[in-house]
Amino acid sequence: MPDAISHRLPDQLRADLRLVFVGTAASTRSAAVGHYYAHPGNRFWRALHEAGITPRRYQPSEFAALLELGIGFTDLSKSGAGMDHEIARQSFDVAGFRAKIETYRPKTIAFTSKKAASLFYHRPTSAISFGRQPPMSGLPDVFVLSSPSGAATGSWTLQPWRELGEWIKAD
Repeated sequence: MPDAISHRLPDQLRADLRLVFVGTAASTRSAAVGHYYAHPGNRFWRALHEAGITPRRYQPSEFAALLELGIGFTDLSKSGAGMDHEIARQSFDVAGFRAKIETYRPKTIAFTSKKAASLFYHRPTSAISFGRQPPMSGLPDVFVLSSPSGAATGSWTLQPWRELGEWIKAD
């Protein structure tokens, strides 16, 4: 059912962003309202501010305003919506995401879950660690963050978000 949702979140990308957040796919709520990380139980907007990445706590409806701060958004699946296990595997477009990175050349990308990073790296989630990833030729700096989804409460930690905030400030 969630893959049948026709609305998808548009990429918020432009050349030379300092940071691009990468999710697996829009949640059902985000797809319905057209805003990234829109579910009331999602910690994304609070974590962004608490980690020092934004000067104030933004609302989901303000996601496009983050382009002014050099922050963009995309997802590995632009057609699916819902929880990760509800997204059709064939809707994840890792090659298309890599092409976006090559086109826009952000300084840093941050996966907002181990699941998103595992799809990108083609490794099991158990082989993915939080925080800054080892450098890879041709890629910007990569961070893996704990999922801000309310469904991921058991693995939530603000620490990798803080690490990203410190990295962004030092750059």
